[in-house]
Amino acid sequence: MSDTAIRRRIRATPSLNDPATMRFILDDPVAPGRSAGFDRADDTTAPLARALFDIDGVQRVHVAEATIHVTLADSAEWADRKAPVAQAIRDALDAGGDPLGPAGGRDTGTPRDDAALRAAVADLLDKQANPAIAAHGGHVAVERVTDAVAYLRMSGGCQGCAASAATLRDGIENMLRAALPELRDIVDLTDHEAGTNPYYSADTGQSPVLSRPVPASAVHWDGEDLSIDPAYLAPKLGLTPEVLVAGLGNGDIHRELDEGTGADGTSSRLTIRTPARAWAAEIAADGTLREVPPPTATPARPAVPDPELVHRVRHHLMMLPPDRRPVTYGQLARAMGFYLPGAVRRITAALEATMHEDAAARRPFVASLVVARGTGLPGRGFFDLARQLGQPVVADEATMAAYRDSVYGSVAERG
Repeated sequence: MSDTAIRRRIRATPSLNDPATMRFILDDPVAPGRSAGFDRADDTTAPLARALFDIDGVQRVHVAEATIHVTLADSAEWADRKAPVAQAIRDALDAGGDPLGPAGGRDTGTPRDDAALRAAVADLLDKQANPAIAAHGGHVAVERVTDAVAYLRMSGGCQGCAASAATLRDGIENMLRAALPELRDIVDLTDHEAGTNPYYSADTGQSPVLSRPVPASAVHWDGEDLSIDPAYLAPKLGLTPEVLVAGLGNGDIHRELDEGTGADGTSSRLTIRTPARAWAAEIAADGTLREVPPPTATPARPAVPDPELVHRVRHHLMMLPPDRRPVTYGQLARAMGFYLPGAVRRITAALEATMHEDAAARRPFVASLVVARGTGLPGRGFFDLARQLGQPVVADEATMAAYRDSVYGSVAERG
């Protein structure tokens, strides 16, 4: 390894909102004044992109100044890829030449300075975040952008609100990072201890701040079946169109249609809810839509395992090859097609159902094959339920390894 490679420092920082994405931060810009994005499917000649796509599981790469965003495929994990990605970056940069190639991939334009970034952040907050937050009596503003770090402050109902941190992390931060990849970080300056206006006010009337038409081009009617263009709706929920479509398909995202919600009883309201955010539109009798504040969500009901999901979870775990055991809760959720916050709760409910089935059949728990990230052991709930079912399991890695072998051994004996 060359002295240059030894001296090149790279810091890897995971994304709070997207576990598939990792940021690799250098001391110096990759290509000053340029930013670019690449997909694995691209026919690119950029040395940096080629080096990263040679690593199994790397799907997308975005370069902005000194930050390289690397996104893995859904089935891939960062545990055994972080070091190879960092080394591939070092090798590509140490080789000299133009790491982004002559065209620089899909050029995303000249990086904006702090003033331009601040204006872009303010515009996004005013157009996409604040109309929905206003329904809760709150507001979020950008105070400044310094060295590509955005400093935000919440006020009104968001200040002192227990859910405001999740709102910032799962909604606003996700939206800003997707639209403005040049941002190095997002900092919440809010003094939540001083907040006195908790979340919802007593006034249940509709906020006058948000009532705007949904573009006709984003509304599609097929008889009485209504759909909203994912490219229009996804950013309002802090998602990508692909995740929105997948979430609607697997039940992570819910559609609610309330009839006769207008003052004259002739209009209806469509509400789309993710575990973190909601969007709503009023549907007029002529089929046009106006975006309105979403109604207050009813308390979430305890997760009820779907029998089909329980079967799929058991089958997936029993078919795992030896070199893929055990899996984390997140890996299992993604294998089942779940990507949004709250997915692990559904997986946990299904795993608990398998434990009841295994206890009744007097066989080892297949749920033992699922572990918490970085621990090598199942979550505490596994051991508590095992004890309640009369089949306690020792919480020790060596013991658990032998116990997992017995899961497959019981199948061989029955077969």
